[in-house]
Amino acid sequence: MSAIVAIVGRPNVGKSTFFNRLIQRREAIVDAVSGVTRDRHYGKSDWNGKEFSLIDTGGYAVGSEDIFEKEIDRQVELAIEEADAIIFMVDVETGVTAMDEEVSKLLRRVKKPVFLVINKVDTSKRAADAVEFYALGLGEYYTVSSVNGAGTGELLDDLVKVLPEKEKEEVELPRFAVVGRPNAGKSSFINALIGEDRYIVTDIAGTTRDSIDTKYNRFGFEFNLVDTAGIRRKAKVKEDLEFYSVMRSVRAIEHSDVCILLFDATRGFDGQVENIFWLAQRNNKGIVILVNKWDLVEDKETNTMKQYTERIKRAMEPFVDVPILFVSVLNKQRIYKAIETAVEVYKNRSKKIKTRELNDVLLPIIANTPPPAYKDKYVKIKYITQLPTHYPQFAFFCNLPQYVRDPYKRFLENKLRENFNFTGVPIIIYMRKK
Repeated sequence: MSAIVAIVGRPNVGKSTFFNRLIQRREAIVDAVSGVTRDRHYGKSDWNGKEFSLIDTGGYAVGSEDIFEKEIDRQVELAIEEADAIIFMVDVETGVTAMDEEVSKLLRRVKKPVFLVINKVDTSKRAADAVEFYALGLGEYYTVSSVNGAGTGELLDDLVKVLPEKEKEEVELPRFAVVGRPNAGKSSFINALIGEDRYIVTDIAGTTRDSIDTKYNRFGFEFNLVDTAGIRRKAKVKEDLEFYSVMRSVRAIEHSDVCILLFDATRGFDGQVENIFWLAQRNNKGIVILVNKWDLVEDKETNTMKQYTERIKRAMEPFVDVPILFVSVLNKQRIYKAIETAVEVYKNRSKKIKTRELNDVLLPIIANTPPPAYKDKYVKIKYITQLPTHYPQFAFFCNLPQYVRDPYKRFLENKLRENFNFTGVPIIIYMRKK
């Protein structure tokens, strides 16, 4: 499980640009309009061989200053609570603002490592101007320019030194995390499974503050159930900020083998549910989707289970080989089936296929449908093997790996799925030089 680093600061100091630089892809929308970072931002980064998760808290301008200050305070508090280290970003152009002072007041009380980072320092005059940030009382600072990357190296050198070492993964029970939006029925689902009201179930979104583990032993299968129910705090935020959801989900998802994604059928497979799905997929976890409260969906004539399933699959493309079950937690319908399915997905994720079997099955298929020629170059795939990792990864050895395009990789993935059941599990394919 990798360490979590949160970037906090008011809007428009360059957090998203910095975040993009660190995760090396343009994922956050960067715009000069304050508060554009509406979406959650989560990515993986590594430096000197140490991997960490990066969360950009996004500056939220919500109408008036005072609401906004509460908002920023809340984000900073959450970052303090959940992250292993905090990057507090300020902007040399505007100098120290009242809001920066507000945030630094919160950060001075923290026992965790805090890095004060002054952005937009790209001239020696600006470097001299940066001195005024000593007034924030956070000690030494780092000057960087997110746009061209100047200064980020020293910051990252010091940052990875303070991050906790990755815990050695002991051989422990499989972990199934129950994830989803607040109020989808996650706590009720776990209560129904373990047959006791171990969690307080209320109608207030976000009553469960932390993820809680429950050992579960039934159907001759033993595992840990992880409830992340409170993917948001009690205080209902003005905007439905996914930031809270993600912060909580990240840890649970990273630390699990299978994610049971539960959502409310009356609300649909919306953006927030989709984000949690892709978070699990990007972390290569097994996934089972549970459509809860199906009994409350009106108009079943034009909205059959089949049509509903099709809509979910369209949102999940190209990774559609995922079990989707319709359940009613309240009426205890199909909840054991959900767990049996999660167990199957767990077994699919840990499946190892013998090299000989892989080659016997796939090489004839490849001979029949070889990769399309590219610039008159013909790719010949000679040999396939599964890599010895926690989740399915395959290496295809060939003469010209650089000419194999994504559509063909998807074709290979589909053939793997057709011949060796990998339902519910992301597959990674590498083309390697023979």
